[in-house]
Amino acid sequence: MEVSAAEVKRAAQALPSSPSSATSGEPNGSEILVRCLQAEGVKYLWGYPGGAVLYIYDALYKQDTIEHVLVRHEQAAVHAADGYARATGEVGVALVTSGPGVTNAVTGIATAYMDSIPMVIVTGQVPTPAIGLDAFQECDTVGITRPIVKHNFLVKDVRDLALTLKKAFHIARTGRPGPVVVDIPKDVSLKTAPFHYPERVEMRSYNPVKKGHGGQIRKAVQLLLAAKRPYIYTGGGVILGNASAELRELADLLGFPCTNTLMGLGAIPAADPKFLGMLGMHGTYEANMTMQHCDVLLAVGARFDDRVIGNPKHFAQVERKIIHVDIDPSSISKRVKVDIPIVGDVKEVLVELIAQIREAQARPDAAALNAWWAQVNEWRKRDCLAFRDSSEVIKPQMVVKKLWELTRGRDCYITSDVGQHQMWAAQYFGFDEPRRWINSGGLGTMGVGLPYAMGIKLAKPDSDVFCITGEGSIQMCLQELSTCKQYDTPVKIVSLNNRYLGMVRQWQQLDYGGRYSHSYMDALPDFVKLAEAYGHVGMLVEKPSDVEPALREALRLKDRTVFLDVRTDPTENVWPMVQAGKGITEMLLGSEDL
Repeated sequence: MEVSAAEVKRAAQALPSSPSSATSGEPNGSEILVRCLQAEGVKYLWGYPGGAVLYIYDALYKQDTIEHVLVRHEQAAVHAADGYARATGEVGVALVTSGPGVTNAVTGIATAYMDSIPMVIVTGQVPTPAIGLDAFQECDTVGITRPIVKHNFLVKDVRDLALTLKKAFHIARTGRPGPVVVDIPKDVSLKTAPFHYPERVEMRSYNPVKKGHGGQIRKAVQLLLAAKRPYIYTGGGVILGNASAELRELADLLGFPCTNTLMGLGAIPAADPKFLGMLGMHGTYEANMTMQHCDVLLAVGARFDDRVIGNPKHFAQVERKIIHVDIDPSSISKRVKVDIPIVGDVKEVLVELIAQIREAQARPDAAALNAWWAQVNEWRKRDCLAFRDSSEVIKPQMVVKKLWELTRGRDCYITSDVGQHQMWAAQYFGFDEPRRWINSGGLGTMGVGLPYAMGIKLAKPDSDVFCITGEGSIQMCLQELSTCKQYDTPVKIVSLNNRYLGMVRQWQQLDYGGRYSHSYMDALPDFVKLAEAYGHVGMLVEKPSDVEPALREALRLKDRTVFLDVRTDPTENVWPMVQAGKGITEMLLGSEDL
């Protein structure tokens, strides 16, 4: 049905002209929203104003407990709130307007969804009488975001707003965390209602399990204590569940080798001899070989994704018993059949697991475990992360290792974008604590590194925050250098500039006959001048001998955002590598394997 411009105009004019709630004595929807955010303890709100959310912005103007951060693109608002949530464990909150504000935020929402990050995204919507009339800046927010959120709401009655916000925060942070969208039409943000924010909320259709099944945990204990070739494999669920202390206690108690996924780094200290490094497509030789040849595998807060186990048929060739602990029952036996599923909060399950092991009379077979460790240490001798350093050209691995050396003992957070630099950061920076490594794992989103760093720096102003990026990724949200200036978030950007979309180039070299189709960055800006134009410090680093002095200077300039344009070897590849369709032991360890 064709809708006339007059109908759209009449719908928009249904709004009163004044946002004041003084006449009714009750708060309007925008004021209710702000009070709800205050009740949830929200300190920072990242957003960008527009017509559908102007009443909300008016309410924000009248309060001083929540700091609003004006980003330069809605995508960065969601990424920054996401980075804040990852580093703190709190719910990140973003605010965008209707239409293009929502569609610009979609990538950030999907990024958070894939990595199970607790977030609430408030979106503006056209007035309720105009919904469905193709009004100015209208889009179906609920429909567009449905596949990429844990849940979403369209609030059509201001009297439902406070309860809806309570539900949104509850859903976002409990069970398997995730982003929740609350879509608020403009007239709802203006209408008034009594304010009551419930202390707790119960939802009959949403009741995530927390405590693991006691019988299943007993079976797991028996299997672990009888294992000859055990292995502990953990993912982002341990980080999200704040269960690193319990994981470390379990690993120390059993003495088993351990590995983390990309999202789980820091759960076990990199310095712990039991830690074999990251596993998977770019994991270490010893981590992957141990994964394939263990006889009992304890998987905690991980999902056996394609970048971790490679080809499932290859993985299934070796007989092993698998214990899988996860908060989300849909993640268990999704890609790999498991023997003992345990659904529950990973922290609570690990606490119970440790208690039952301590009570048990049996202990792991010491002789078998020693023999297993001897085999693991043989695999370790391959030294798969060794690289040939150079005094002529900067090797990207050296830059990351040098940064790690210079920041050891400091409270340091590392964000990354996506590509070769991300893998080098994961391989060569030793993360000893959880929530210090912030990157996009599941969706693999370029452009997240700088907004992540901004969000973390607001939350952790006394910490060092470094964004390890590439010249391709950094240009996707480069405009946020302006936000860094306005809100005084002095982050350090280390751009490993190899003049290529490096991971694309690597795949093209290995799988596409060296046909480098559109992976060369042919018109790069002068990043030093660009950083200076935004009011920051820019440094060009072209010689290996200048890397350490430049990093030391960046650390010394504690109150300035610093952009290091580090010109690295354009031919360097990430090794080890498991090619698509291969098994995790079918690794390329270097160019000699090609």
